[in-house]
Amino acid sequence: MAEQNCLVTNDWICGEYLRSRSQELTDATVQHIGITVASVLIGLAVAFPLALLARRGRRFAGPVLGLTTVLYTVPSLAMFSLLLPVFGLSAALVVTGLVLYSLTILVRNILAGLEAVPEEARDAARGMGYGPGRLLWEVELPLALPAVMAGLRIATVSTVALTTVGSLVGKGGLGNLIEDALPSFFKAQVLAASVLCVLLAVAADLLLLGLQRLLTPWTRISGTSRTAGTDRDRRTDPDGPGGPAGLPAPAKVEAG
Repeated sequence: MAEQNCLVTNDWICGEYLRSRSQELTDATVQHIGITVASVLIGLAVAFPLALLARRGRRFAGPVLGLTTVLYTVPSLAMFSLLLPVFGLSAALVVTGLVLYSLTILVRNILAGLEAVPEEARDAARGMGYGPGRLLWEVELPLALPAVMAGLRIATVSTVALTTVGSLVGKGGLGNLIEDALPSFFKAQVLAASVLCVLLAVAADLLLLGLQRLLTPWTRISGTSRTAGTDRDRRTDPDGPGGPAGLPAPAKVEAG
């Protein structure tokens, strides 16, 4: 009886709300996921050529990194107002704004990953006859993948949270439910939408982490090899090379 009246008493946790509004929650979650995925994928497609441009030299890196940073500092309300005449009250308005916000994270991580590629790897590939395109796709990009995936994870989690701002134009996914619930302070709806938003962010991060581990198996192998080597050295000589405290080993005395 108390559970059935939780809507009337406006409880934070209300099973009746979840049962009666399940379709509404599902629709909002699907919209939230759709906007997030579209924004991150488009952002990645835009950020990659920008990072390649920034890598060409300081005269390109300064404007590219500066512009993406400035875009990230623009308040969401102002960003949507500037984009409104172009896209109108549509999901494209929200997606475009989220893409612009994601660029500062994605461009910097892609650029950092590419610049961290050892020059020896590039020289070896060139010696084997690799051209610029093949060098990028078969050598540099795979080695830069951990940094790229790290940026993608941050950008995705950030986009999941920022998608709720789309409720300003009625395209905010779970943010729509939060905004609708605020005037009457409908506790169950605010809590349910907020928890679902957090769960989406955690699920997306774990999914991308699993994808990163799948695409970069050499990082696990190298880490395991280093650990095994260290453990083996410790078992063989717990006091380090030579003897206790790194002192030279005593000389062997042969009888005779």
